[in-house]
Amino acid sequence: MKGSSREERDAPLEMSGAEFRAAGHRLVDEIGDFLEAMPAGPVTGVRTPAGLQAMLGPGALPETGEDPGDLVAEATRLLMANSLFNGHPRFFGFITSSAAPIGALADMLASAVNPNLGGWILSPVASEIERRTVRWIAQMTGYPSDAGGLLVSGGNVANFVGFWVGRRVRSPWNLREDGLVEGGRQGRVYASRETHTWVQKAADLSGLGTNAIRWIETDAAGRMDVTALRHRIESDMAAGDLPLIVVGTAGSVSTGAIDPLGQIADIAAEHGLWFHVDGAYGAPAAVLPEASPDLRALERADSIAIDPHKWLYAPLEAGCTLVRDATALRDTFSYHPPYYPDELEAADNAPIYYHEYGPQNSRGFRALKVWLGMRQVGRQGYVDMIRDDIAMANAIHEGARSHPELEAFTIGLSIATFRYMPADLDAEAEGAADYADGLNRTILERMQNGGEAFVSNAVISGRYALRACVVNFRTGPADVDALIELVVRLGRAADAELRPAALRGAAVP
Repeated sequence: MKGSSREERDAPLEMSGAEFRAAGHRLVDEIGDFLEAMPAGPVTGVRTPAGLQAMLGPGALPETGEDPGDLVAEATRLLMANSLFNGHPRFFGFITSSAAPIGALADMLASAVNPNLGGWILSPVASEIERRTVRWIAQMTGYPSDAGGLLVSGGNVANFVGFWVGRRVRSPWNLREDGLVEGGRQGRVYASRETHTWVQKAADLSGLGTNAIRWIETDAAGRMDVTALRHRIESDMAAGDLPLIVVGTAGSVSTGAIDPLGQIADIAAEHGLWFHVDGAYGAPAAVLPEASPDLRALERADSIAIDPHKWLYAPLEAGCTLVRDATALRDTFSYHPPYYPDELEAADNAPIYYHEYGPQNSRGFRALKVWLGMRQVGRQGYVDMIRDDIAMANAIHEGARSHPELEAFTIGLSIATFRYMPADLDAEAEGAADYADGLNRTILERMQNGGEAFVSNAVISGRYALRACVVNFRTGPADVDALIELVVRLGRAADAELRPAALRGAAVP
């Protein structure tokens, strides 16, 4: 660079307006074509790491650059031909929703403006959009609209934030300055055996250690046994331990089970524990007028984790933590070095500095895609879509229950579990249960590689099951019927190949 004039600098990353428009218009057209064609195409394609690495070309960093338009076109082809499409109407695999198209446009806009939501001065209107978005998410779930909160990457971090606040608030000493001390007392965390593995990471990374977790048994529906919870807390207190946090689940990963949150809230209040709810998946269903009393008891939690990239249909990544006491959230993360702004007021109309409310300083503009989606559909739109998803899952469960070659297990929120069982297989015969487990593993593998539909698995009462989760506004009755037909077709073919002679009976009809 010879001088200070912009015209004299040639930055390789810059694109002219014309170059950007040409690449961008082409990309938008191709995305539009992709969204229109996706429902008729495969959910995924069979690929190997070695094959994909070969498609990416030589492994060394190139010495010189390439045309940006060509690069965007190449990346478009790679992604559209070699991905698992969670927006496909026959994707039933994980709790990853079909992404709202407006969210894709939002991410492009957010990346172009590139606000840093660590501080209000760096992102004035973006910070206010995030503040408004957090408030709307709270209102949707019945939580106090003046709660503290912020957007994070996803469920793990959203749960971590609530956990960290609870650990600080319930520790009877100055945890921030003194760390995990205080006479060697063991802090305790209580969670059901169906709780997501984030709780192990949180106990580990917070210094409590995974042995601090008390795993509480569940009932036949996968819900926390509150009698066992009470006994465990009281036993630990009698032994001199320090109960800190109890974690409830609103929508378990395997079956969509909702813990008896109201009863857990009573026990937490009685014994002075922080009550955190992992509602990453299920919390948005509290918007339904017919939501269960257990789900409505979310309003009693001290903190909640919610993932807008699950049942609010935002593109990845978007998680959210809500904390009833906004001051407690701020006090957990706030520090004031001299290089931070002085104006860090907590008042509602004062600038909000989100580095004061969570672990990140530099923060991307996740809120835009959530805010625009919420404005596009409104409360009633979410009621309709979530209700439809639940209806689709119930239809899968009913289809399995009524089919002579399928066995239905559980139905919770929008998750159905079931498996293929040959009509002529004696389920009581020696080795039949293990054979059925292996058979359904084969069905799952063939389905996931085949591209016609995509499910995942669960273990229900010790037995291997197929698991279909619907958080997909594109899924309809025809897709449900196709899934049932596919499982039966794959099951018959695999059974004909794999069943040992000792378990053979009459021919499968």
